[in-house]
Amino acid sequence: MSIDKIWVLAEAADGSPISSTLELLTQARSMAATVEAVTWGGDAAALAGELGNYGASAVHDVGDLGGSLPGAPVAGAIAALIAGGNRPDVILVPTTYDGRDIAGRLSVKLDLPVITNVVGLSSDGDTVTSEHGVFGGAQLVHAQFTAATPWIFIVRAKSFTAEPSGGGAAPVSAVAVPELGSTGTATVLQRHVEERQGPKLDEADVVVSGGRGLGSAEAYALVEELAKLLRGAAGASRAIVDAGWVPYSHQVGQTGKTVKPTLYLALGISGATQHMVGMKGSKNIVAINKDRDAPIFSIADLGIVGDVHKVVPKLIEALKARG
Repeated sequence: MSIDKIWVLAEAADGSPISSTLELLTQARSMAATVEAVTWGGDAAALAGELGNYGASAVHDVGDLGGSLPGAPVAGAIAALIAGGNRPDVILVPTTYDGRDIAGRLSVKLDLPVITNVVGLSSDGDTVTSEHGVFGGAQLVHAQFTAATPWIFIVRAKSFTAEPSGGGAAPVSAVAVPELGSTGTATVLQRHVEERQGPKLDEADVVVSGGRGLGSAEAYALVEELAKLLRGAAGASRAIVDAGWVPYSHQVGQTGKTVKPTLYLALGISGATQHMVGMKGSKNIVAINKDRDAPIFSIADLGIVGDVHKVVPKLIEALKARG
């Protein structure tokens, strides 16, 4: 016996599937014979091409939610599908606000547990094993379900690499939302989108992050200027987010965003394990810190022992000189 069918919760933003959706579709098709997507928002037809290109053979469309929070209606629609006999072996959910809300509600509706904070998945016959980072990612532990299917896994971003399969657009079928009662009355009144320049932090090919070694909130301007020159995104350690120097949306780490860029520059970051778990998958890591014993140097491909206030301005100057 093997895993027959996997559903991926296909979250979208700005008219396209988010990167985590494509990562999960890629992994799902390596584990199961059939991969299907469940989405919502009223633009499933526009998503079908890209979802199919990453492995989905069908798309279940919950439809336009009319401003409702997706947790209750999407979980209700999925539970109704399963109750009607369309039962996957595994459901993969991205670690997003909506993903976690949907998974939690679905867990209650199906009376089944959820495994969270997944950073790796593998299948062997009819068994799926998940990996989880503990002690700030310093160690990995493994888990398996003993409960009935579907097995619900909530997976951290950048745990897998998204790779297209070359498939065509997936056929779309509508999924009815059952009566939700009072749980379906919550609506979104306003949305506030963070202002940013350049690429999204968790999708950038270059990330420049600053830490406590910058010394002050004003010095974070060095991070932003260097990131702009490198056409990258500006990130931060938890220490300076907690200090109020930069907003939470900049945080890289176990309790922030997971990034996997081609180049990661750590400026004045000592390298706490909770930070390193969010960026150690970067292809090339450059660290600048005046403490030669800083833990960040243990995973850096290039380490520069020096004061960021002296090294970084010289680097900025050199980049500007190159035009």
